[in-house]
Amino acid sequence: MPSANYRALLRTPGAAAFFLPASLGRVGVAMTGLSIVWLVHARTGTFTAAGLVGGCFALAEALGAPQAARLVDRFGQTRVLPPVLLAHALAVALLVSLVAAGAPDALLALGGALAGAGVPQLGALSAARWSALLRTGRAAELPTAFALESVANEAGYLLGPVLVSALAAAGHPVAGTMLATSLSVAGGLVLAAQRGSAPPPAAGGPAPAREDRSLLRGEVLLLMGLNLAIGVFFGAMQVAVPAFVVAHGAPGAATPVFAVTGCSGLLAGWLYGLRRWRAAPRIQLTTASGVLTLGTLLMLMVGSPFGLGLVVVLTGATVPVLLVLFSVLAQSTVHRSVLTQAFSWLGSASAAGSAAAAAVSGRAVDALGPHGGFAVTAAAAAALTLQSLVGLRLLHPAKGRSGRQGGASGPRRRAVCRWGPGRRPWRPRRRRGGRGGCGR
Repeated sequence: MPSANYRALLRTPGAAAFFLPASLGRVGVAMTGLSIVWLVHARTGTFTAAGLVGGCFALAEALGAPQAARLVDRFGQTRVLPPVLLAHALAVALLVSLVAAGAPDALLALGGALAGAGVPQLGALSAARWSALLRTGRAAELPTAFALESVANEAGYLLGPVLVSALAAAGHPVAGTMLATSLSVAGGLVLAAQRGSAPPPAAGGPAPAREDRSLLRGEVLLLMGLNLAIGVFFGAMQVAVPAFVVAHGAPGAATPVFAVTGCSGLLAGWLYGLRRWRAAPRIQLTTASGVLTLGTLLMLMVGSPFGLGLVVVLTGATVPVLLVLFSVLAQSTVHRSVLTQAFSWLGSASAAGSAAAAAVSGRAVDALGPHGGFAVTAAAAAALTLQSLVGLRLLHPAKGRSGRQGGASGPRRRAVCRWGPGRRPWRPRRRRGGRGGCGR
């Protein structure tokens, strides 16, 4: 299509059938971690135990997601996703039973880890389907598809926590956990049933070269570093904003500030996908990283919650663009046989950065005052910008693999001689008179 258009994209055969259930399931995924915190707190009365179980859940998810993604790449989504969903549902049921039985914190932490290890990575699976669906002849529409994924993620992480918190406030934390699991499992099962749009498993095709399967390459490691930095930004904001508004005597302002951030992200992600950008993704990445750095520097200078609310419009609008570009660059860098793993490792890097930033930001606030948390966000944005500058060279299109199927120009062809018997392949040898010739 001449211009990026969401409606036309979703009319692609099979697209809406996998995107909509994946989006529904992502609401459940966004609810699960917070629902477990509320569940444990309601039973134990302490956030120490709730934080311990929630932390084990998050850590297990970050470590387990790439391992499940490896199985998906090898055997296919339709074969791997149903048992993963079953294991997740059983683990959550076990955790609920342990909480109801008043089990010790160690057992609750183990239950949280089991639940986290089986969380379905529906975002990575959906992104891999878009890549497979549009790879041939429609690669220019991939930024639009990934922008749609970004909007779905943003909407899920806006709606999910609200639902969980509402149920917990009404005295039904168990209902919040069960609703989260039900949405995740239902969305995942419907997604797994869409066989026509599922990427072909690596086990059913020719084995790629070892260098193609490896994710230990400079381009992939750079993308992981970028996601680690954006994760630090996410985690620092979760601490920095509440600390700032509390210090200014307006604790209730945290909710509207986060709401402004989310809404600006939704709008920016949607608008980004509406047009086709001429600048190369690595150029866009550098520009967006610079804008985010500018926004974080402005945070260091704001003097009121209202001023902070104005600045987060800028930072919130930049984040979804960065996430889209990460997906676009990952898709063009790694072989399609390990694409789901790549998406999962990027998500794990972001989660690791977010977890580490929470502790660092708390110390920064205690040491530097209300703006201490924003110093961490500024450092993360600066690291993001520096890495994106490295990416100007490392993420050059000539290094993009686009599934290693020949890139946008198609597979390479051997030069052939256009004359002579059998149109034999051209051999670069010198003949009498200085001319090349066809091998015989």
